[in-house]
Amino acid sequence: MGLPDTDEDELRWLSSQLRRSLLELDVVDVRLARSASGVPSGSKSSELIAAGTVVVTAAPFILRQVLQLADTWLKNRPVRSIKVELDGHTIELSDASVVERERLIDAFLTHRESADTDETDTEQPQPLTS
Repeated sequence: MGLPDTDEDELRWLSSQLRRSLLELDVVDVRLARSASGVPSGSKSSELIAAGTVVVTAAPFILRQVLQLADTWLKNRPVRSIKVELDGHTIELSDASVVERERLIDAFLTHRESADTDETDTEQPQPLTS
């Protein structure tokens, strides 16, 4: 979520910047999310990019690195928070203290790991939305 004076173009630019950083990790794919809303008539593209949304596909073991990169990236950016959604569970990294954000990440990952051990299916790369 951007600051009040952050417009959609800036959010798209920031999303692209975050995407490039995430691609430096050992992830399967990182792409800008497409908007679910209709495309205005006269548009050159058949799809709109959802401002501020990036979709990451990665193996579960890299999830901690993705969350830590997102947390680090958040600092010194005109963005208030980053929301990560995985399998219906959400974590929002914001202006909380470093210790609080680390606790949030640990709790999110602990919950995710316990859900993984409850499942009998083979683990597949999971998409993340931030």
